[in-house]
Amino acid sequence: MVRAAPNLPSRSREGPGEGLSSLRSRGQALPRPLPQAGGEAVWAVLRQVPDPEIPVISVVDLGIVRSVEPDRVVITPTYTGCPAAQVIERDIRDALDAAGYRQVRVETALSPAWTTDWITPEGRDKLRAYGIAPPTRGKVECPQCRSAHTEEISRFGSTPCKSLWRCRDCAEPFDLFKCH
Repeated sequence: MVRAAPNLPSRSREGPGEGLSSLRSRGQALPRPLPQAGGEAVWAVLRQVPDPEIPVISVVDLGIVRSVEPDRVVITPTYTGCPAAQVIERDIRDALDAAGYRQVRVETALSPAWTTDWITPEGRDKLRAYGIAPPTRGKVECPQCRSAHTEEISRFGSTPCKSLWRCRDCAEPFDLFKCH
């Protein structure tokens, strides 16, 4: 259902000269209906919002967007204290506003905590193509040559959610997105 702009009188309260037909007859622009929230259109907007630290993956593919409802979008940062959390919330807000969804709130939920299990299969493919090994509970594969002959160099990578690894076959260093 598309909601009408809040300044429009309802048909049942229309008196002489107050309705849409009155605005039309006076040559005035009709108020634009607000886009419907909660549907595929909002998800499509959110799929275009990149993660600020890994711009090839969207906040949807990363699993940060938990739910879309008619009046709100619920997000969960990758970890409590994530330095990109405020940037992500601002980018989502900007994208929603630009698409006409100003009435939709952006809320952060910390429980349940985000998990790498929420990364979509497409998101995992995008990480690998970008040179970051997607999280795994098994053997770590090099995103360049797909060899499992790898070793951890440092538990700390380019961001707090990644660790630094090296492939023993192709000798390329790479980040591994840590499991949580």
